[in-house]
Amino acid sequence: MQLQSVGIIGAGAWGTALATVARRAGRDVLLWAHEPETISAINDAHRNEVFLPGVALDPAIEATGRFNEVATCDMLLMVTPAQHLRAIAGELKPYVREGQPFVICAKGIEQATGKLMSQIAAELLPAAAIAVLSGPSFAADVARGLPAAVTLATGEEELGRELSHALSSPPFRGYWSGDVLGAEIGGAVKNVYAIAAGIVVGKELGESAKAGLVTRSFAEMARFAVALGGKLETLIGLSGLGDLVLTCGSPKSRNTSLGVALGEGMSAEDALSGRLTVTEGVATARAMVEIAQVRGIELPIAEAVHAVITGQTSVDAAIEALLSRPLRSEL
Repeated sequence: MQLQSVGIIGAGAWGTALATVARRAGRDVLLWAHEPETISAINDAHRNEVFLPGVALDPAIEATGRFNEVATCDMLLMVTPAQHLRAIAGELKPYVREGQPFVICAKGIEQATGKLMSQIAAELLPAAAIAVLSGPSFAADVARGLPAAVTLATGEEELGRELSHALSSPPFRGYWSGDVLGAEIGGAVKNVYAIAAGIVVGKELGESAKAGLVTRSFAEMARFAVALGGKLETLIGLSGLGDLVLTCGSPKSRNTSLGVALGEGMSAEDALSGRLTVTEGVATARAMVEIAQVRGIELPIAEAVHAVITGQTSVDAAIEALLSRPLRSEL
């Protein structure tokens, strides 16, 4: 399979960072952007200061606002916000070719349906070869060429190998996996637990509390993923534990910063207002809780996060409820 040209749909911070990844790997890169000013900035100034400030882009990276142009590339990377993936995949459908690799880089669960991004893509783009890119990777680090490692999951091992080789370079390593569900669930739900970790920081509950919270969050995310068909060993890897550790451990995370604001006493509405980028954990928390209720999965931390975000309970009441749960075996 020839994978020389890479079309990236979504020119936010992560989409632009992945453009630098593909270019370092020697690929021809075309970015699709919604905003005309972003297209002009990339093509004329070779920068995307609105979404990825301070990063000079290779002049060979080009941008377009036309789906038919980006779809001519050998492989497509879908990097739009998760809740917009369905609409944009629908617009792409007429241009996607049989067997064309379609790599989902958005992390989330569709709020309206509870479906994963790969399930939506398979429904709307049956001709495409679906894959998922997930793992611990901040856009700013990746764009600067700092080392990072991710999971490339697909049902076809040979495709996973080819995608990994097409996107990897010395600072960016892609490890292939056959567990699409596990990789995708880990990347999606860690955003919910990052909000919880941020609340611990905002409330100044200490490092011990944060370590305990993150550990129990991992137990929840693994329980959730396995119940939905993912593999535990995938959750122990880059797209599960690795992404959870990164996102919960850094104030650079949009979800963690939201949690910090909530812990400091700000309402979710105020904390989210004025943000240029999407905080995916908000929609994913609701989807998780609804799925868990139907399937009988115990997710006390995720439920607490959702209740705080929606104003059903206060941060203090949520913390008290979690700390008052009956004692039980850890496993």
